[in-house]
Amino acid sequence: MIRWQRPMLSVLIATSPCVFSSVYRFGWRSVMVLATVTVAAFFCEWLFVHARKEPVTSAVFVSAILLGLSLPPTVPVWIAMVAGTVGIVFGKEVFGGFGRNVFNPALVGRCFVYVCFPVAMTGRWARHAVSGWGGFACWSTETFDAVTAATPLGARAAGIMTSHMDLFMGHRAGCLGETAGWAIVIGGVYLLIRRTADYRLMLAPVLGLAFVSCAFWVFGGQGAPDPLWDLLAGGFLFAAVFMTTEPISAARTVPGKWIYGLLVGALTVLMRRLGVFPEGVMFAVLLGNLFNPSIDSAVKAFQQRKTMETE
Repeated sequence: MIRWQRPMLSVLIATSPCVFSSVYRFGWRSVMVLATVTVAAFFCEWLFVHARKEPVTSAVFVSAILLGLSLPPTVPVWIAMVAGTVGIVFGKEVFGGFGRNVFNPALVGRCFVYVCFPVAMTGRWARHAVSGWGGFACWSTETFDAVTAATPLGARAAGIMTSHMDLFMGHRAGCLGETAGWAIVIGGVYLLIRRTADYRLMLAPVLGLAFVSCAFWVFGGQGAPDPLWDLLAGGFLFAAVFMTTEPISAARTVPGKWIYGLLVGALTVLMRRLGVFPEGVMFAVLLGNLFNPSIDSAVKAFQQRKTMETE
């Protein structure tokens, strides 16, 4: 038995442009990756909720699709299965199931395979299809001579800058759901129209990234990318629309949502500039998840103190 939740269905609809883009750019193998993660996630959640005599919620499909879209197109199927399993078991069920998780389950699964299997996750990037039917005409764009492409963040380390238009339109290598900025924007607008996502949790990360990125751009010397490039490159835009807005792992108070989002945006830039890994948004969101209970507690304590002072 599955308990379908209207907000979760809205998120699934919002991800459909990203799914379409992933198939067009990288072939029908993208669907197999998404299906593998979904089956693994559903089976793991069913095992736990069956023991508790509870229904499976549609939230598991949201976590699975978001996790699948955050994986590279060349990821081995067994790693996709591991990611789906870890994301649900250790990112959700160990905390008691739906509504009790501290961390975003999709990012828990991705972080695990990212750290454990770095070569499979970052060492091979399929070139994107650019014309005609694109990936709709093939199983995969991964061929012998098409796995040397670098992501924009990786190319930047080598002194090669991808244009803003290529970043927005998806003419670049990357994970399945992060390459096309236009698809993510469509999904974000839909979530806001449906009032499924809080605009604060979308806007605050963008503002945090823009502020710190602008500081590096102005004072960081030649070669530092502008804030718009930072916004479109990597998986930040995808995370700002679909990951930080996950209501269970996000801050609950209004000031806390702003603090959480600003923290994620700022940490993303700092990790990109000063860290070992080229991308930092995954770790930034998980760190934000970790501090959210403390942030909300501090906000509530401050508000209570102000209320007592005014009485």
